[in-house]
Amino acid sequence: MKKLSTLVLLLAIAIASHAQISRPKLVVGIAVDQMRWDYLYYYYNEYGTDGLRRLLSGGYSFENMHINYAPTVTAIGHASIYTGSVPAIHGIVGNHFWQEDKPVYCCGDPSVQSVGSNSKEGQMSPHRMLTTTIGDQLKIASDFRSKVIGVALKDRASILPAGHSADAAYWWDTSAGNFVSSTYYMKELPKWVNDFNKENRTKPGFNIKMSNSGVTMTFKMAAAALENERLGQGAETDMLCISISPTDAIGHEYGTRGKENHDVYMQLDKDLADFIKVLDAKVGQGNYLLFLSADHGAAHNYNYLKKHRIPAGAWEYKKSVSDLNAFLQNKFGIQPVMGEDNYQFYFDDAMIAKAGKEKDDIIEASVDFLKKDPQFLYVFDEEEIAATTMPEYLRTRLENGYFRNRSGEIGVVTRPQFFGAKNSPDYIGTTHGQPFPYDDHIPWLMYGWNIGKGQSNESVTINDIAATVCAMLKIQMPNGCIGKVRNAK
Repeated sequence: MKKLSTLVLLLAIAIASHAQISRPKLVVGIAVDQMRWDYLYYYYNEYGTDGLRRLLSGGYSFENMHINYAPTVTAIGHASIYTGSVPAIHGIVGNHFWQEDKPVYCCGDPSVQSVGSNSKEGQMSPHRMLTTTIGDQLKIASDFRSKVIGVALKDRASILPAGHSADAAYWWDTSAGNFVSSTYYMKELPKWVNDFNKENRTKPGFNIKMSNSGVTMTFKMAAAALENERLGQGAETDMLCISISPTDAIGHEYGTRGKENHDVYMQLDKDLADFIKVLDAKVGQGNYLLFLSADHGAAHNYNYLKKHRIPAGAWEYKKSVSDLNAFLQNKFGIQPVMGEDNYQFYFDDAMIAKAGKEKDDIIEASVDFLKKDPQFLYVFDEEEIAATTMPEYLRTRLENGYFRNRSGEIGVVTRPQFFGAKNSPDYIGTTHGQPFPYDDHIPWLMYGWNIGKGQSNESVTINDIAATVCAMLKIQMPNGCIGKVRNAK
């Protein structure tokens, strides 16, 4: 009888063990700022075998992933990857925008203080993001036992991915020359972060975001967080969110071609390979789930294209603002346009009300005026975008990018390859923000735990990353998620 009881107990334990939910020890999200999808193949022959090519050959690539909103900029991209949502829902409508006639920064938060420096660069939090992230949902699913940490040189690239309930987010304070956080997360930096800063501090003012060394520094900090926070070593699944910022800064300055862009992607590939080896050693092959994507792409430089007879040009947006204000001054007696950002014009409500003018009349007149500029394919009242005649491809993206009282009143779509930049024959840089493939076609690689080998050309969106990762983890998707679950096998 005793033997029978023991046998039943062992059988019950075996069944219970077999019934446990299978999850990876660690989820690693990597966003490469301004990485066009075609960079996977433009530099392919020069990549080593242990970095991006390892992810391509040993993992799964969604080759036809597009951003399904506009504008396509850094803060929105990072928020959308991890929330599975769009600006119309998560509320992050740009890096900078206006609220209540005042300019704001997406993560700026004067209610918190910098931790690790005395500057304002640490006064940041995710308070303007209105939805949860993958990390938040992982926290909820584990009764907040999982650890979630964000690491990047840019504050917004660390804070928004990590989410509201993150254990920590770390970003680079250029004025201090080291990583910092804010009192939103902690009262003081952990000892290991202070030790890391002592060993890796740069001269204050050195712009590491414009240096290939910034790629190395980011992965080095991520590896330090992995080890010192023992990520992937506990009973619950942890998450590490990493963003690589120098690829964006260098791209803006030097464009999508040339030595500078080449060299930073070679550095990325090398440092990624080294970091994957750290994951193998610390967490174990097959024990971590890794995805790599980008927040947006980039346009080829207009001078570069024009040399090859391809239509391209610069939209001098500051001139458009001044011309529009001059027109409105003549017609209504006021200059209510506060500025342009994210391919949107923002109007001063207080000024319009004080002048006793009807805002709708001003917007209607402004739209008619801007439509005369041949640089624009479409000019529209953001509140009336659903009724604006344009291809559905564009309208969907523009609708998804609009959030009332945070987005501008008037939106524009320039001709393809005409983007906001200075008009100069010597200009070699680039930018992004438009609803066209060069800005919205980005990579999505999955690698590691329960991921097959292969690729797909099915049409997917940036929102599908969060939906897919959460489905694999058997946790609820973020509360504003509109993505679809995709099969990465």
